Amino acid sequence: MVKARSTPDWMMLGSTLLLLAVGVVMVYSASAVLAFREFGDSLYYLKRQALFAALGIAAMIFTMNADYWIWKKYAKIILIVCFILLVAVLIPGIGVVRGGARSWLGIGSFGIQPSEFMKMGMIVFLSKWLSEQQGSITHFTRGLLLPLGLVGLAFGIIMLQPDLGTGAVLVGASLLIIYTTGARLLHLSYLGLVGILGFVGLIIAAPYRLKRITAFLDPWQDPLGAGYQAIQSLYAIGPGGLVGLGLGMSRQKYSYLPEPQTDFIFSIIAEELGFIGGSFVLLLFTLLVWRGLRTAITAPDTFGSLLATGIVGMIAVQVIINIGVVIGMFPVTGITLPLISAGGSSLTLMLTSIGVLLNISRYSR
Repeated sequence: MVKARSTPDWMMLGSTLLLLAVGVVMVYSASAVLAFREFGDSLYYLKRQALFAALGIAAMIFTMNADYWIWKKYAKIILIVCFILLVAVLIPGIGVVRGGARSWLGIGSFGIQPSEFMKMGMIVFLSKWLSEQQGSITHFTRGLLLPLGLVGLAFGIIMLQPDLGTGAVLVGASLLIIYTTGARLLHLSYLGLVGILGFVGLIIAAPYRLKRITAFLDPWQDPLGAGYQAIQSLYAIGPGGLVGLGLGMSRQKYSYLPEPQTDFIFSIIAEELGFIGGSFVLLLFTLLVWRGLRTAITAPDTFGSLLATGIVGMIAVQVIINIGVVIGMFPVTGITLPLISAGGSSLTLMLTSIGVLLNISRYSR
């Protein structure tokens, strides 16, 4: 029998709240100019971030105190609802197009992004199914085919929006759960080959992705087009130096760097707070991931261990992709920095997920 719960992992909770606080401050600093130009209110994005941060903290407190086994009970229902919402986005008149992608459901400036819900829904379902089928995971048809099929289906629907960044996070976190369960490396290698072929197919289907690849290799080939974001991001990071230009003193946020409050907020952090500020943020993420992995290792049951692994994987993959794009290691793709970037459903869902992780930590051995 699982032991009685204790206090949550305070280091994990502390790093989460510190990252959230840094995010609120930096969202205001990065967005004040843009918000005043577009809405006549320099506090526009700050107000939204504070609202969703408050909602997210409330959700985190709830999930931190709700025993995580409840998610196992409703895993199938959660996944079905997530698929329904994901398909609804693609229906004209229901889905809302923002930033060139039909990824939203909502009215006006408020909406939800079903792909964010799908990430957590898939993690919950895979954790339940694989914890019950752990003995057959080494068999492709009996153990591996169903989870891979569900992940592939969700990824395919997300790519119809299209949203490669969110799809990559979903696949990365899901594969981490599958590998942790004990899947054979040979099967995963074949899957990797199929993934490469699929990636080539995605490039052929949408030539703009090829432009992003060539811009990644040499952004100066098209400095005012495909390479613009990468160049402006590096222009922000470079002058930051060791200690930065000072909080609020960014030059790139004056309509040079696109999306300074979301996808490229780490560029503004590096510009204003320098290497020290950027390293502090990375240190907080490292602490969060480390304590999350510790929770996964010491969880009292297989479901809790896989669930914690998936949540940590979701956070880590998203951080790696976002910062990799910002510093020029990966091609540009739209993905936010967890707990830092301006967001609605993404921020709330991330805090809700961390609340589940904190609840698991309360039962750790």
